[in-house]
Amino acid sequence: MPPPLQDPSLHLAVLPRLFFVSQQQADESIPLSLLERLQQKSSGAFLSITRTSGEISIVGECLGAEEDSAGADLAKAKATWRCIKIAGPMSFGLTGVMADLTAPLKQAKIPIFALSTWNTDYILVPENKIDRAVEALKEDGWIFLANAK
Repeated sequence: MPPPLQDPSLHLAVLPRLFFVSQQQADESIPLSLLERLQQKSSGAFLSITRTSGEISIVGECLGAEEDSAGADLAKAKATWRCIKIAGPMSFGLTGVMADLTAPLKQAKIPIFALSTWNTDYILVPENKIDRAVEALKEDGWIFLANAK
C-alpha cells in the first residue's frame, strides 16, 4: 500500500537554490571551508558529508558569494542539481516512501541522487530535468507546496 500522499508531511517542495554533488577519494581530506560551514550554527544551508571506506560524498546547497565562501569552487563547478524535499517530519514507521517517490522518476528516465535524514527525504535531480520531474510526480499524485523552505 502506498504512503498516504494527502498527509501534509508527505507534500513536496522544490528548494529554490541550486545544489552541488561531489565525490572525493576516501583518503582525501574534506575541504576545511566545508567543515567550517558545517559547524556554523547560524547557517540553515543544506550540507551533507558522508564518508565510507570507498569514497566521500558531499552534497550542498549553493549559496551566494556574499553569504558563504565555503566550498565556493566546488559548488560552482558542480552546481547542476535541484532538490525536491518531502515536507516532513515523517513518521519513522512509514515504509516505501522513497520507493514510491522515485518510481515515477524512474519511469520518466530522470536520474536522481537521494538523501535521507531522520525527519525527511531529499531527491536531487539534474537542473535541466526539474520541470519534467515535478510533472511526473504530480501525475503520480504527489502534492507540491507553493512555498519551499
